[in-house]
Amino acid sequence: MKPYERKVLLERVGREGATVGADIPDRIEVQGEAIDLRTFVFEIKRRETVPAGERERVEQAKKNLRRERRERIERIEAGDITREEGEELASSVIGIDRALNALESLGPTDLEREQRVRETADTKRWMSFLQKALGKDTSANARGGR
Repeated sequence: MKPYERKVLLERVGREGATVGADIPDRIEVQGEAIDLRTFVFEIKRRETVPAGERERVEQAKKNLRRERRERIERIEAGDITREEGEELASSVIGIDRALNALESLGPTDLEREQRVRETADTKRWMSFLQKALGKDTSANARGGR
């Protein structure tokens, strides 16, 4: 592949709107394992929220897709491929980006955890208030106050 062809491909995959109108690949090989990517993404997207049992699977899939994307871009950057291979890699990177965008747009995936965090913060604020109200402010005592 010629340097200017490589540059054009890299600009194409790095373009802000590159995923507009792009399709998620039906099947893709990620880390040596074939994945039915489109089916996986649509299966996850059709739910309101990601079920507790699927969260880890979705996070691992996103991590693997990011790694695969980076490796494919590095292959294009190396330039030790034909123009056709570069075109295929660029298209697959855009498809991976499309899948990642879909998976990232799922919103909060752990509502129970967020609720526990809020409740813990509320409890800490309440305990702090009670300690101050009862004159047991440990932070003031530790600083040499009162």
